[in-house]
Amino acid sequence: MSPRRYCVGPATLLILSLIAPARAGEREDRAEFYARKVRPILAQNCFKCHGPDDKARKARLRLDLRDEAIRPARSGLTPIVPGKPEKSELITRIFSREETEVMPPPATKLSLTEAEKKILREWIASGAEYSAHWAFVTPRRPELPAVKDTSWPKNAIDRFVLARLEREGLQPSPRADRYTLIRRVYLDLIGLPPTPEEADAFVRDSRPDAYERLVDRLLASPHYGELWARRWLDLARYADTNGYEKDRPRSIWPYRDWVIRAINAGMPFDRFSIEQLAGDLLPNATLEQRIATGFHRNTMLNEEGGIDPLEFRFHAMTDRVATTATIWLGLTMGCVQCHSHKYDPISQREYYQFLAFLNNADEPELEVPEPSIKARRSVAEKMLADRLAGLEKAFPREKLPSRFAE
Repeated sequence: MSPRRYCVGPATLLILSLIAPARAGEREDRAEFYARKVRPILAQNCFKCHGPDDKARKARLRLDLRDEAIRPARSGLTPIVPGKPEKSELITRIFSREETEVMPPPATKLSLTEAEKKILREWIASGAEYSAHWAFVTPRRPELPAVKDTSWPKNAIDRFVLARLEREGLQPSPRADRYTLIRRVYLDLIGLPPTPEEADAFVRDSRPDAYERLVDRLLASPHYGELWARRWLDLARYADTNGYEKDRPRSIWPYRDWVIRAINAGMPFDRFSIEQLAGDLLPNATLEQRIATGFHRNTMLNEEGGIDPLEFRFHAMTDRVATTATIWLGLTMGCVQCHSHKYDPISQREYYQFLAFLNNADEPELEVPEPSIKARRSVAEKMLADRLAGLEKAFPREKLPSRFAE
């Protein structure tokens, strides 16, 4: 079996569903309500004065953290009392008509709509459930939805598809014919359609595992890595040119090919990450591991005359910070470059600490000749060595004038 294919049996899924908390679905719904409806309101109207920014915070109150928000203030009033909006100072303030009491204050030019006030009241009444940023939440396999037609699903994904179809009053589409099936799997796995001969061969293949054999063959194809590397290369902002107005070609294709080889080899993601972020720092780093660090050389290169090298380097570093945080942390750190973030728990100080860490790296050139060029160079170097050896034999150094001996 290919190392890229993993299976979870029905028994495993059943066990996961049985051990899930009885009210997990309800709790997730409340957390999602906070993330989608409540937090945007608080972030837009409250977090500037009652959020993560220590310098801008008013009344020592933080509404971005639940433990802080439900703690009684020095005045004895409690900003949020879970389940009791009528006793929550937050609700009292947003519904107040007194200019000295209402929140947000009139001076901020911010105001809540009646619908937004209702959302906050509903949220507190339901328990004021907060949800952590999704990047800090451990992925958990969801419970399989119940379906009426239990004979149709062949795997866990089918259960989700059928549940939605049944909810909408729709019937599943008929099973695809084998010509359609092979075309779909070819395009999904290698991005290329099958040839007529390949399609005919699959249709004629009557073995019960014909489809599984087809999938394994496509997973082993070099085209698999070529297709799926594109997704990663887009994240890595890969390009064969430097960008800006000149946009000249550059030789960064070895990094592209490294990504393709890594995906085709089924490299574990932790190793895939380590080699791109610090492959050159590994003990006895190989050429391949050093090539992997080309990830951070995908920044644009400004070749315009009269540029300030330090300014260009700074732009490259901010790009590297933003890209690294987005890909590996799931955070948008670019916002913190200019102001405290409304959502992600990253301070400006932490942003520039991260930037300083990346700014410690040099940018050496790594010579990686194309294999055909490397072979021709080896031939040329051997010819040169033979010629020099012939000259040494024909004209011994001891017989040459001193000015030629060296």
